[in-house]
Amino acid sequence: MADADSRKPRRRSPALPLPDTVALVLQGGGALGSYQAGVIEALDHAQIEIDWVAGISIGAVNAAILAGNPPERRLERLRTFWDTVSASLPDLGVPLGDGMRELVHEWSASMVAVQGVPGFFTPRFVPPAFAVPGTMEALSFYDSSPLRKTLDTLVDWDLLNNGPVRLSVGAVDIESGNFRYFDTHVGDRIDARHIMASGALPPGLPPIEIDGALWWDGGLVSNTPLTHVLDNQEATMLVFQVDLFPAQAERPRTIMDVLAREKEIRYSSRTRAISDERIRRRRDRELARKVLAKLPPELQADPDVQELTRRAAEKPVSLVQLIYRANRWEGGSRDFEFSRRTMHEHWQAGLADVAETMANARLIAQDIIEGKTAAFDLTQR
Repeated sequence: MADADSRKPRRRSPALPLPDTVALVLQGGGALGSYQAGVIEALDHAQIEIDWVAGISIGAVNAAILAGNPPERRLERLRTFWDTVSASLPDLGVPLGDGMRELVHEWSASMVAVQGVPGFFTPRFVPPAFAVPGTMEALSFYDSSPLRKTLDTLVDWDLLNNGPVRLSVGAVDIESGNFRYFDTHVGDRIDARHIMASGALPPGLPPIEIDGALWWDGGLVSNTPLTHVLDNQEATMLVFQVDLFPAQAERPRTIMDVLAREKEIRYSSRTRAISDERIRRRRDRELARKVLAKLPPELQADPDVQELTRRAAEKPVSLVQLIYRANRWEGGSRDFEFSRRTMHEHWQAGLADVAETMANARLIAQDIIEGKTAAFDLTQR
């Protein structure tokens, strides 16, 4: 076991002591990704430096903008992206009750279905059923090529691949069904194609070709990169896991509630269950290490004991969960409702949740200092 001095954080922000690695884990969720942008802004204001960002789908887009810009330009670039994609549905500033807000919300989502999203995707002129089989036009309802131009404008790919922030984005190979992460830490050279592949959700968006293979949205297999980050942990770590769909919610009362709840269950990837299982596994390993340390020297030299010791070894992790909880008027179309008003509301929710977490951060700070592993959800919303 490391001594107390070696466990002490080497950095700190005004809110928290920071361990060797601070990771940001961003789930997929389309238009809900502006909540992640609010989280990123709040972490920046709290002077919490991100060392590793991992994303799926819209999380990969936000992650690329973060990793592909110097700290002083990240928020500007994030705002440019979210202002661009919400430009066709401006906020008129008219006060609305929940009932009218729900109608406007569904109308905005229907407009996206008809006209697409600026800087992101556009409807195909010829429906895929009438396109030549085997062509990209036959494989999706929308053309995502505008996203390539947007990413090339907002992301410095040289900085993203060679800079200080590690980036991991997940996608699935269509033919093999195999899921993988493209990761700058292991030598992958990431460009706009990898980000687009991570968010190529069928049948809306087309697959993206990379080195002869076709790739779809990583959320088809796993909508949260948490397992990738924990499986590749190399140092004491603080992880901010930003999820866009709650694993837990009230039972539905209407058919619109049913559509919303089905999507939450499908895309949450059982967030809470995964987190709890990982923490439980780590506590089991901690107990194994305590038992192994009690063995006499002659048993500790046994090859089987040494192998078990190796397998039980791990670095501590503090997992902070930030989960978007939808407004009452948000239904099953919340992930493709790109209106300016809703974008602002999601962004503000991200800011508020980080502020609430930092206001209750003493528990996190204590565990970081003591080198303990724990999970936290400190928001009450």
